[in-house]
Parts: sequence; structure tokens; C-alpha cells
Amino acid sequence: MINKIVIANRGEIAARIIHTCKKLNIRTVSIYSEADQYAPHVEMADESYLIGPPRVQESYLNAEKIIEIAKDVKADAIHPGYGFLSENAEFAEQCEQAGLLFIGPRSDVIKKMGSKIEARRAMQAAGVPVVPGTDGAVATVEEAALYASQIGYPVMVKASAGGGGVGMQVVHSEAELKSAFTNNAKRAQSLFGDGSMFIEKKLEDTRHIEIQVLADHHGNVVHLFERECSIQRRNQKVIEEAPSPFISDATRKEMGKKAVQAAEALAYTNAGTIEFLVDKQENFYFLEMNTRIQVEHPITEEITGVDIVEKQLEIASGQSLKLAQQELSIQGHAIEARVYAEDPKTFFPSPGRIDVFQPPEGEYIRNEISVHSNYDVTPFYDPMIAKLIVHGSSRAEAIDRLKLALSQYKISGIKTNIPMLLAVVEHEQFQAGNTTTTFLERYYK
Repeated sequence: MINKIVIANRGEIAARIIHTCKKLNIRTVSIYSEADQYAPHVEMADESYLIGPPRVQESYLNAEKIIEIAKDVKADAIHPGYGFLSENAEFAEQCEQAGLLFIGPRSDVIKKMGSKIEARRAMQAAGVPVVPGTDGAVATVEEAALYASQIGYPVMVKASAGGGGVGMQVVHSEAELKSAFTNNAKRAQSLFGDGSMFIEKKLEDTRHIEIQVLADHHGNVVHLFERECSIQRRNQKVIEEAPSPFISDATRKEMGKKAVQAAEALAYTNAGTIEFLVDKQENFYFLEMNTRIQVEHPITEEITGVDIVEKQLEIASGQSLKLAQQELSIQGHAIEARVYAEDPKTFFPSPGRIDVFQPPEGEYIRNEISVHSNYDVTPFYDPMIAKLIVHGSSRAEAIDRLKLALSQYKISGIKTNIPMLLAVVEHEQFQAGNTTTTFLERYYK
């Protein structure tokens, strides 16, 4: 087993990883920027080291410095969490070359799945359904327009690299397509060093449903069922739940089967997520693969009893999964709400001093937190300050518990999105399970 680990991240995910490491008697090393000197993850770790100034390029994205610290403290492994360097194939390769275990898949798999075009081809080869679209990059605007006319508008113009909706745009006509193609290609080239674009059919009224997979180095692969992540704003998830209130048992089984097929075809190892778009008829199509732990992983842990971080560490150290698919089952219902320091109307960040921060408490509540009272939320990082996870014996019970817990937060000094979260969970369409990726656009003004 791993003895010491450097956590190449910050905030609640760093604290989450430390929690499991303490359970396993693994020593933890946190890194922090000058802006994060008083962050909870710094105090929680056994050792903490300043990585650099607040800007991520000089701190949490400074791969060389992180590896240097790991060597200096004689760590066995690096856990990248999510975001930052977690899906950076070059960083994973640097860890491998430095003799450090990278808590994630091999660098070549990260690289393949980091390209939407390569990922699409890999899924087709594995027998996983994909959205109708171009098989590879489109070289010119004229070629893009030709494909779009064959597929039929509306279509998605998508950058091969990147994520989180960056370099992606819905277009409804050839005129829109020309400007979208040019502008997004330039932006993708600037941000990711890869301006290649491709075209996909825009599926209407779809749900975003993903399957969690675990795979070890001995050929064992299982899935931990699905999470529904359809409540989104600007292509970023806001509320997630497990299991999905929509799909049938037959669809659940088939989606899980296809996710396992995908992992097996890639010779994937560690934790990963296959994301799908699902239409009204329960047809599902591959969207992307996240080669890391997800923000929303706690709801899967709540319904399965599996500690995903613990499994990541065991797999990385060469252990077998010791999980059989037939032994896994869904217990109750879990929902996660992401609490952001942002204006609930505009979604603009709301940095500043948190005078009071008091989260709700209860036996059915799980808090994952990156702040405390008298804490300064800076503009340098993602404005998520906490995740609220509730578990119930049924979806109705989980919703009731979520509403109560959200109403019990005491936060002053900054604006938060809690009013928006409450509006969503109190909406009759959410309570009925009628949630698609356009939910906030339709029902929240």
C-alpha cells in the first residue's frame, strides 16, 4: 500500500482525499498557493508546502514544482483530484518517469480520451453508441457546412480539446456555423494549443447521465451504476442525483454494460466516468470520458457503500478490486447540490470575506467543504465553496431532506447560489423527475 501521498489540488477534493488517507493510515502532503494559506486542506494534511503565487499557472498547474516537492518529501504517489492537472497526460507521464504513482489511468489513455475525436473513434471501435457526426476533424468552414447539411441542423460545433463547454456552440444555420467554427477554433487553439473542430448532431431534450467505472491492473472492471447530472448552467453541473429517476432497469443494465466495454477496450485502470446523452426514448449516446474522480462521486458512494478514493489508492498500488458486479446494488437515493460563491441570478462569482459559515448537520447529511467562517473567497479559483450531499430511502425522502438542509445553511458576507438551488428542488418538474439539460434555461429566471 502507498505510505505517503502528495495531493496536487486544493479545496474540498483535497480535504476529501485526506479523509480517506487518514482512514488508511497514509500520510498526506498538501500544497497551497499564497491565496490558500488558511484553507482547510492545508491544516488537515500531515505536511503542507507553499507551491507559489495565487495564479494557477504559478501554483496548482506548476507540474515541475509539484513533482519536486513529491521527491523531496519522499512520497510514493500523487493524487491529482479533479480539474487542474488531473487529465493532463504530460503530467501523468512526468509522474511515471519520476517513479511516482499517478492516481489515475496511464498517460496514453488520458491523452486518447482528452481528444474528443480520438475518444469518439475509440468508443465506436468498442461498440459504444455515439452521437451522429463527423468521424474526425473538419478542416474548413466549407467542409463543416457540408457535413452539417447532411446531418441536419441544429448541430454542435465542438473543439476536440478542452472541456466544460469551452469551444462548443450550438448552431441552427449555415450563417451561424461559419462564425461559430472560426471563433471556436481560434479560442481552442489559444487555450488548448489544438484548434481542431468536429461536428455533431444537436440532440434535443436530452438528459446527461453518466456511469462510474472502476478497473484494476488485473483485468477486473465493474460499474457503480449511474448518476443523473442534467441540472446544468453553462454546461457545468449544479445538482446531481443517483440513481437516475428516468431510466429503466433494462437501460441501466445496458448502459453499465457499454461503460464496462469501453473501459475494457481501453485497458483502462483506476476510476473513470463514461458520460452519455440520453433521449426521451432512452437511447443513449457517448458524450465523453472523464479519466479522473468526479466532483459528484459522493452520491455514488452513498448509494453503493463503496469508497471510490480508497479504491483508487488500492488500484494504483496494484491490488485487485475485490468487487464483483453481481454483489453491487443500489441502496436508496442520494442528491448532491453544489454551493457556489456567486450571484444566484447572474451566476457571476461573488468573492469576498465569509463572515459566518455554518453548514447544516444531520445523520443523513454529508458535507464536503473548502471554506470556514472568516475565510476570504478569492477570484483566482472556481467559486464552489461546498457540496451538500443527502441520502434517503427514496427519492422523495432525499428531496425533502435536501430542501431542509439547504434552508439551514448560515452564510454571511458573500452571495451564494442557495436560493437557486432551493428553487430547483422545490420545482414541480424537478420533483417529478422531468429534468433535461435545458431545465435551468426553461424554468429558472
